[in-house]
Amino acid sequence: MTDAASLHHDYRQRFYIEHSPVRGDIVRLQDALQTILAQRDYPPAVALMLGEMLIAATLLATTLKFKGRLSLQAQGSGALKWVMAECTDAGEVRGLAEWDTDSDLHTLTTSEEALASLTDAVLFINIEPEHGERYQGIVPLTGKNIAECITEYYDLSAQIPTRLAIASDMSQAAGLLIQLLPRQEDEQDSVDQDLWPRITLLAETLTANELLSLPATEILHRLYHEEEVRLAPEDVLKFGCTCSRERCINALIQVGQATVEDILATEDEVRMDCQFCNTEYRFGPVEAMALFGHHLS
Repeated sequence: MTDAASLHHDYRQRFYIEHSPVRGDIVRLQDALQTILAQRDYPPAVALMLGEMLIAATLLATTLKFKGRLSLQAQGSGALKWVMAECTDAGEVRGLAEWDTDSDLHTLTTSEEALASLTDAVLFINIEPEHGERYQGIVPLTGKNIAECITEYYDLSAQIPTRLAIASDMSQAAGLLIQLLPRQEDEQDSVDQDLWPRITLLAETLTANELLSLPATEILHRLYHEEEVRLAPEDVLKFGCTCSRERCINALIQVGQATVEDILATEDEVRMDCQFCNTEYRFGPVEAMALFGHHLS
């Protein structure tokens, strides 16, 4: 295992414990997180929770074996309405949160407090492959933090032993995921039965400060220097939004001609804003009505 530190602020480092069914990932977001948080004036606790959600989505996206995207949405009632994070197979991330601006959320200071402010909360896990059927899982948000909630999902639904550690501050976020992959029955005798308990116990000793401040190679050396760790090539992560003028056109067609005419009756153009990246799309009367086969002179 190389000791070279990552050259990127935003990356995903996969690793394997040789000759075992254990794999894992370490992810860090800095530039992308700051880009996302700059889109809105988030209360501190909501910003911290959004950072953790982005890390969780990125970690779970590493488990996908196809092209597509994975999104998480924590939703409930109360002052904090929902927090959403998404990661694609290409490592593009985006996120957003909605809250009652008249609430006292600005007085909260931790992501755990933000999570607790979601009343009757559930976590939606959406998997959208480019080709094939979509999948949605729903998990009650009963854990004290996002990492615990995701772990409960894997324990109860996916039935793949999985553990996560996630940390976030106002400038960066990072996370560790380890999994015990299934093995064929004839392979069980060759597996070190004490490996998974040992790996998970060591992961629990990792502090939030270490997760946020140390490069992936140092984290792995700190935890698993007695194991034979193999690194895969590092993946670069970045902020990416799926909005486009074409998507806006399709949305206008879907809402219908009557709605577009109502907008143009009081406005000189149709404006559509992307909440994720603040890009504004404008359609004048001629272009807007041409979508419905009408050509204005």
